[in-house]
Amino acid sequence: MVLSQVPVLSRVGHDRATERRKDDAWLAAAWERGLGLVVTPEYTTPVAEQAAGAALALRPCASVPADSERYFLGVAEDDPVFAVRLARDLAGDRWVDLREIGAALDDRDAGLLTTAVALAHWHDRHPRCPIDGTPTSLINGGWIRRCPTDGSEHFPRTDPAVIMLVHDGGDRCVLGRQATWPEGRFSILAGFVEPGESAEAAVAREVDEEVGLAVADVSYAGSQPWPFPSSLMLGYTARSLGSSLNLRDGELAEARWLTRDEIRAGTVRLPPPVSIAHRIITDWLAQG
Repeated sequence: MVLSQVPVLSRVGHDRATERRKDDAWLAAAWERGLGLVVTPEYTTPVAEQAAGAALALRPCASVPADSERYFLGVAEDDPVFAVRLARDLAGDRWVDLREIGAALDDRDAGLLTTAVALAHWHDRHPRCPIDGTPTSLINGGWIRRCPTDGSEHFPRTDPAVIMLVHDGGDRCVLGRQATWPEGRFSILAGFVEPGESAEAAVAREVDEEVGLAVADVSYAGSQPWPFPSSLMLGYTARSLGSSLNLRDGELAEARWLTRDEIRAGTVRLPPPVSIAHRIITDWLAQG
């Protein structure tokens, strides 16, 4: 199954302009004429309500304190755009996080905010050199941290994870609920890819560990960044070779086989549209 639409957080409407990241003179000039996307320590950002939905409340970089930590996101409609780390400072603006607002943004704003949040999480979690513990400095427009002691350079990390809809080859699929989720909310299965493991092998292992099923016909559907803090969700479907569910690793509070009609009837509450899980489920529903 190939996804019918690009997942919400996979959309992009700006040029990352990677060739500009090493050009300090260009970045300095771009800052003077560019726009800033504020990301707070809590990873919220201000948005403006519009007739067609919500839009990022970008501000001129010239109005931002010059010593603010910033990351170059790219160029959007000829405007250089930087993520700027500031505390919440504007009365009257609506401050939201990416999970809340991602599905309401257009392609440009969704791509900018997803990138900004991903970089912000990485910088907050990796302020020191992993080799000797020295505080590192930002270079390349915020896309590299360099150790002043040994000169080593460290790049934003992305953790691959698989997320899969397990079906019976017919009209049923497996949905599970984590213990921390509200009663009634279910989603498809997911887990991280381990070192030395392919994504397809991770699908089979995670399904076996979580619900005790063997699977076949593992098929790639699409991907989506999930920067909470640093995942790339690789979406799959897989056909179960059995039907008995066994919650082996304790990660799920419950799991169920559900028919398409049961899901359509609202028997369970699905994940929000901002997640790739929502897109995978709704596309599977549309097939039958």
